[in-house]
Amino acid sequence: MKYKVVLEPQEEGGYTVYAPTLPGCVSQGETTEEAMVNIREAIEVYLESLKERGIPLPQVEEREVAV
Repeated sequence: MKYKVVLEPQEEGGYTVYAPTLPGCVSQGETTEEAMVNIREAIEVYLESLKERGIPLPQVEEREVAV
């Protein structure tokens, strides 16, 4: 499965990264590469937790908007 993630640079350095379609699935890293590795692991743990508890994936619809 593929999930879109958002990388946000932090003032103190490093990056926060989260998956908007998976509420609460957040990680961080000192570099973009580290942040991406960490969010991949966080997504895997998140999905496994949902599966173990019998909770279906959140139903989120993504759309683009031009401004």
